[in-house]
Amino acid sequence: MSNTESQSVRISSEPVQLQALEPMLEKVREAVGDVPALLAIAKEIGLTAPKPGEGNTAKLWELLASVTGVDVAAGRVLEPHLDAVAILEQAGNHNQPEGAWGVFAAEGPGLKLEAKRDNAGNYVLNGSKPWCSLAAQLDGAVITAHTEDNNRAAFAVHLKDPGVSCETPPWTSRGLQEIPSGTVHFDQVPATPIGGENWYFKRPGFAWGGMAVAACWLGGAVAVARDFKTALAKGADNGREPDQIALASLGEVDRIITSVTGYLAQAAERIDAGELDSGADTNGPSAWSEALRIRGTVAAAVERVQTVVTQNLGPAPLAFNETYGKRMADLSLYIRQHHAMRDDAQLGGLTLKGDRTW
Repeated sequence: MSNTESQSVRISSEPVQLQALEPMLEKVREAVGDVPALLAIAKEIGLTAPKPGEGNTAKLWELLASVTGVDVAAGRVLEPHLDAVAILEQAGNHNQPEGAWGVFAAEGPGLKLEAKRDNAGNYVLNGSKPWCSLAAQLDGAVITAHTEDNNRAAFAVHLKDPGVSCETPPWTSRGLQEIPSGTVHFDQVPATPIGGENWYFKRPGFAWGGMAVAACWLGGAVAVARDFKTALAKGADNGREPDQIALASLGEVDRIITSVTGYLAQAAERIDAGELDSGADTNGPSAWSEALRIRGTVAAAVERVQTVVTQNLGPAPLAFNETYGKRMADLSLYIRQHHAMRDDAQLGGLTLKGDRTW
């Protein structure tokens, strides 16, 4: 469980191609825990990172997985910025947004963010939005809000506007401590519409973004698997050869990582080939059903890898190895963005309607 290892995560590229990521991954490693530095790196990466559906989706996911493999929180910083850049591009805005951006689309009980036109015909936002990670440190965000027609639409919003106020919640979790998510309040905040009403959710990029998050989860699982392999190798070097249980566990972890990585490689190829560009409201296989499959498969894989590794390595690294303990805690919280059986129920409904390949 080296504190200095900074290896890329391969999905489909040749290993020699991934070597180009190493200098950037080293910068990420040096910035662990420093959110302003991580945001600066995200802005830099956003200038040249591939966008989904443009022929290099697997390389985008390798980038996200590799950063998350170095530090889960760093991936949690990078992913929404790249997602915001992609969303703006999909809406026809080809200019790079200034600063670091996020994407705030969550809803919460008792909270509602409304978008209405003012007397000049421009949209303004009023209300509250929950689960806005790093809002106080971001320059802007793509935010969903309820319109006067009872639909939801996406808007580009500058978070430095005086009408924006960010709550800083007491973050008691050990995981993702440097990225607390709080409620943001909006009072007559100007907003620029992105796409039409309901466009944000119906575009295939919504599903592609969900798969990109799963690529981040995979990166965290790969890092945990490498922690396990390194620990076994170190034990062997010190005269403690792994027993059959440890070897079987490492073999299971290898099977899981290999199969999930292959699934993501296949999905990225299908996205770039135009085979996953339909919404969930169409007949036949849709991008959203595939996103639900991938997210569920990767989340289950992550949880299984974490369980196998912690059972084998025991309490010592959780108690005494900062990098390993942080990774485990960060990753456990991050994958809870997956809604488990509720997402499977949604997928089951689509499957029942014929949205399947079998």
